[in-house]
Amino acid sequence: MKKQKINVVTLGCSKNLVDSEVLLNQLAMDGFEVVHDSNDTDSDIVVINTCGFIADAKEESVNTIMQFVGAKGRGEIEKLYVMGCLSERYKTDLEVEVPEVDRFFGKFDLKALVTELKATYRPEYIYERKITTPSHFAYLKISEGCNRVCAFCAIPGMTGQHKSRSMDDLVKEAKYLAKNGVREILLIAQDLSYYGIDLYGKGMLAELIQKIAEINGIEWIRLHYLYPTKFPMDILPLFKTVDKLCHYIDIPLQHSANNVLKHMLRHVTTEETEALLRKIKEEVPGITIRTTMLVGHPGETQEDFEQLKSFISKHRFDRLGAFAYSHEEGTYGFKKYEDDVPEDLKQARADEIMGIQQGISAQLNAEKVGKTLKVIIDREDDEFFVGRTEFDSPEVDGEVLIGKDFQLKKGQFYQVEITGSEEFDLYGRIVAEKK
Repeated sequence: MKKQKINVVTLGCSKNLVDSEVLLNQLAMDGFEVVHDSNDTDSDIVVINTCGFIADAKEESVNTIMQFVGAKGRGEIEKLYVMGCLSERYKTDLEVEVPEVDRFFGKFDLKALVTELKATYRPEYIYERKITTPSHFAYLKISEGCNRVCAFCAIPGMTGQHKSRSMDDLVKEAKYLAKNGVREILLIAQDLSYYGIDLYGKGMLAELIQKIAEINGIEWIRLHYLYPTKFPMDILPLFKTVDKLCHYIDIPLQHSANNVLKHMLRHVTTEETEALLRKIKEEVPGITIRTTMLVGHPGETQEDFEQLKSFISKHRFDRLGAFAYSHEEGTYGFKKYEDDVPEDLKQARADEIMGIQQGISAQLNAEKVGKTLKVIIDREDDEFFVGRTEFDSPEVDGEVLIGKDFQLKKGQFYQVEITGSEEFDLYGRIVAEKK
């Protein structure tokens, strides 16, 4: 008897994507036909992996659930299941409000979900995944949860305390990814800085990077989400000694004004943040720093916001995203603070920050014109081959657009001369194939 077709729809962050890839592989190993993120309703079963972080993400998750509830009502799909962060956070409420969903599963209910789908759960293959990104890059989730209790953040309530994965398991998974054609590994977690402390009694991120760098086939290793508090300084020398480590780090600073940092419970000061940035740039000249800023947090004054603008203009971050504060139930901020910054002012501040960053990005990109950079090709569109330098992470950063003078291969590295720039993207021409 033919197995049913299952569509897994992933919303939210790359950590959710990894969970979906593990689920897809478990189902495929049992003979199911699986597809990912299909908007079509020709599957027998749909599983939605939701995000429940902030208001916009929750709204997207609810809208997606209702879209497939409608499809089920019209008889286009047979079964509908919901998993992930939204389900973890609001499971009881959702069961009452959306009874059309056959069953809700939390973020860590993989075995129960696989069993519900009448498949065999195979824990010995948990490190194997059905890659949904372009086959040359993949995310490697090194831990779950977070021990930091930032006032604005709902993540610890959904994921629990920080729990590192063992180094042996991570190396095993990285080897599996390399064997399947992955050339760029993106290390992700709620907090990379904390990796290993719970398992080994000390931070082990530097050692993990070195072990992954030894794997044949991996050419780039990229770091996402290094918190400024207790930053792992021992990784900085690796940027000189580990050729595969991209000169790129993602540090979500969230704010720069001491008043706001205190309200946020970030346990870091303006002065400590600036000292850290100076240290990183001194130790790793030319490093690209990506960060995020959160505006409109309870207690943020106009003076605080002006200080943040000056801070951003001073430090000229290579990559920066700005987001408006969302008053999330269950967080420290929701319990302790009044949401006292009007929504329109929050958004105006976020837009103003992004306007400043747009100008900075345009200037920094213009400085790259005339340089030759190593580029990996992600895809081909009608006019260009589209790639990235080591200073650009997929999906969140800029790209390099290369004319079709030569036939290029996805997942291959090339030397590219930068011939032009815009606010966020670069233009280039092939100089030579790297390897």
